[in-house]
Amino acid sequence: MTRRIGILNYKGGTAKTTTVVNLGAALAMKNARVLGIDLDPQGSLATCLGVKYEYSLRDLLLGLVEPNQCIAQARKNVDIIASDSALLEAEGEMWRMNDVREARKLLDNKLKQLNERYDYVLIDFSPSVSILSESGLRYIREIIVPVSTSYLSMIGTRQVIETLKNVSRIPGHRVRLYLILPTLYSPNLKQDREILGILQRHFADLVADPIRANTKLVEAPSHRKTIFEYSPRSAASTEYKRLAERVLRDG
Repeated sequence: MTRRIGILNYKGGTAKTTTVVNLGAALAMKNARVLGIDLDPQGSLATCLGVKYEYSLRDLLLGLVEPNQCIAQARKNVDIIASDSALLEAEGEMWRMNDVREARKLLDNKLKQLNERYDYVLIDFSPSVSILSESGLRYIREIIVPVSTSYLSMIGTRQVIETLKNVSRIPGHRVRLYLILPTLYSPNLKQDREILGILQRHFADLVADPIRANTKLVEAPSHRKTIFEYSPRSAASTEYKRLAERVLRDG
């Protein structure tokens, strides 16, 4: 069964796209079939992987193409559905739909036929709340919340938890908080250690091993590479492999 996992925090700069890219790559290295979907009009997913595409998520949502036509191969075992600023047009059309409830189901309806092709679908959410992000929440079944070790990021995490509570009240829909992923973590900084401790006290076993702040991880997207391609011996490479192993184990 396909696991549909959203990577979400309502605070920018928490390594959402970095996590989709590198978790997806690490899962693919274990022979899992992975689809990444970009719900952010900034279009960072395709940019980070250096992927060229003909059709985007905007075209799929507007009914201009079939789902298969939107898929672009990024790496072996890794496909993506890309986005760019044109996605805003699709969001506008979703708001103008006569039935808002159907608009919120749109992503799920469009992607149904793709589910069985992949072991994992990873959704790269925008940090802003929108009709499209609501539609994404109806599609996924699990959420990973990347939390940079800062106070503002933790506020974004609380907003995600409240959103999850609201979504969970929808009849017939199940979505669970799967992992809290500390990112940009510097163990030498007192603030970072304190925030990690707070997360562990509040979320216990849901807190994954931290992804430490790493220069190679920051540089990799500018070279259109995953961390495993850019710096395979780095600490970040080891940490994302460890995260993938947990995801595989929990499956």
